[in-house]
Amino acid sequence: MAGERVERRLAAVLAADVAGYSRLMGRDEERTLANLKSFRKTLVDPAIAAHRGRIVKTTGDGMLVEFASAVDAARCAVEVQRGMAGKNADVPQDLKIEFRIGIHVGDIIIDDNDIFGDGVNIAARLEGIAEPGGICISDDAHRQIRGKIDIAFDDIGEQTLKNIVEPMRAWHIRLAGEAAPAIRSSPPPIRIQDLALPDKPSIVVLPFDNMSAEAGQDYLADGIVEAITAALSCIRSFFVIARSSAFTYKGRATNARDIGKELGVAYLLEGSVQKAGTRLRIIVQLIETEGGAHVWSSRYDGAIDDFFDLEDRITEQVAGALQPSIRIAEIERSRRKRPQDLGSYGFTMRAMPHVWALEKNESAKALELLEKALAIDPEYPLALSLAGWCHAQRSVYNWADDLVGSQAMARSLAERAAEMSGDDPIILAVLGAVHTFVHNHGTARVLLERAVTLDPNAAWAWCRLGWLENYSDQPERAIANFERALRLSPIDPMNFNNYVGIGSAHEIAEEYDKAAAFYRRALEERPNASWIYRNLAAVLSGAGRVEEAKQAFADLMRSYPDLTVSKFKQAMVFSAPVLDRMAENLRKLGLPE
Repeated sequence: MAGERVERRLAAVLAADVAGYSRLMGRDEERTLANLKSFRKTLVDPAIAAHRGRIVKTTGDGMLVEFASAVDAARCAVEVQRGMAGKNADVPQDLKIEFRIGIHVGDIIIDDNDIFGDGVNIAARLEGIAEPGGICISDDAHRQIRGKIDIAFDDIGEQTLKNIVEPMRAWHIRLAGEAAPAIRSSPPPIRIQDLALPDKPSIVVLPFDNMSAEAGQDYLADGIVEAITAALSCIRSFFVIARSSAFTYKGRATNARDIGKELGVAYLLEGSVQKAGTRLRIIVQLIETEGGAHVWSSRYDGAIDDFFDLEDRITEQVAGALQPSIRIAEIERSRRKRPQDLGSYGFTMRAMPHVWALEKNESAKALELLEKALAIDPEYPLALSLAGWCHAQRSVYNWADDLVGSQAMARSLAERAAEMSGDDPIILAVLGAVHTFVHNHGTARVLLERAVTLDPNAAWAWCRLGWLENYSDQPERAIANFERALRLSPIDPMNFNNYVGIGSAHEIAEEYDKAAAFYRRALEERPNASWIYRNLAAVLSGAGRVEEAKQAFADLMRSYPDLTVSKFKQAMVFSAPVLDRMAENLRKLGLPE
């Protein structure tokens, strides 16, 4: 990498984002997106083209634009802000879409049509201190512009920005009708607004700190942040703040509580990147904004020559680890509330640990809580899908007298959820799991593969794909999927089911001793999941370990005194040859027909 020639050039960089974007989206998502698209098409993009700008990237509510001239950048910004003022003239204040714009002239690095470096970072930080509807420019940009455009400038003084050695003088472009602002000697505090949290886990990925001794290494940290933000945005069950909004916090001394209130998020992900020679160390931590508690953290080390592979690995592992970590934290947040304060989302969060326990009594508790959630909101997709999964459990684990009825209820609930939220990976995974239990393996595969396409880091979807491969007599492919789920989410309470799945794959391959070891591992983690004894007793019988098999069979019959070969085969969805072998191994131990 040291031998590669880095392309640099001097450019004017314009960074823009929408002020209060999370508030606007929370109020009316469809209206906000439609209006923003319209403003882009009719005003913003034409102005950029007219002033010879190049849109480098757009990130949800913001954009980064490169100009060859600071004068062109300033003229474009003024045209956009004046145009937006006209469009907002008759719009109530709380519904206005207002841009904040920052402009800086500096050296930038060009890499595959993207731009990096202090020239970009400073423009983004200036955007962060601009008022809604305003334009903030650096002193370097002001020297290039003054005297060439008929506009007024207000000196807002020295601005102390993080990772910039010396304070930077900045200017505000005064638009028509604006009064001169008071001179500020430091960045203004972010206005704290008590935004309501969305009914889903909400998170912002803050710019990572560059802890390297070498200057100009911010692009490494920025690349990691962008990759993680993009990966988390694929998780439809998360509310993720756009990178352009998150980037305005770069260089600011803020605390978790303030950021949570400003952006309306329950969690923030922060980190640091340190380069020493050819080695990189990246530290990531998840923090709950309400009290500043650390929920999860991890450290990653690698070589700079393998930066992109390291970036991919970190992104995959962070996205996978955050899902169970945030789920556990959300459950705890719901437990801290009084029952009378809970809505559909709160009851669903309380149901979560019972849903994933895969135990008969726990599943019944989950259904009680999910019924309360659905009584409040009968069309809540997450509650519908999880209720469907609970009914599917009643079928596959021999908990219901009417297995066919449980399968029908599971399918009905899961399909209702998918009709309303067909692009949510967890809902697609639930529906796929339900279809495996009613022997629609082709449909199940389509749904599960779509789930992992939408969110490649959805550990539970990979787990369900593993089970589908088991049911299709593909044990090697099944093990690969279970191991991927374990790698993605090593701290997930559901991991015992991956061990059951790997054991089942070895059972299908008639590797009974290996299967028994994985079933015992699963029971160590979840001793009350008594349905595992069906599998353990069968493989111990198949391995000829008679005394151990008899003990496992006795444990099975204590939990399933009415189990028969017929009921066992009705619940299971393996292929006929595999199911016949399993049933025969249980017959040897005395399971009645």
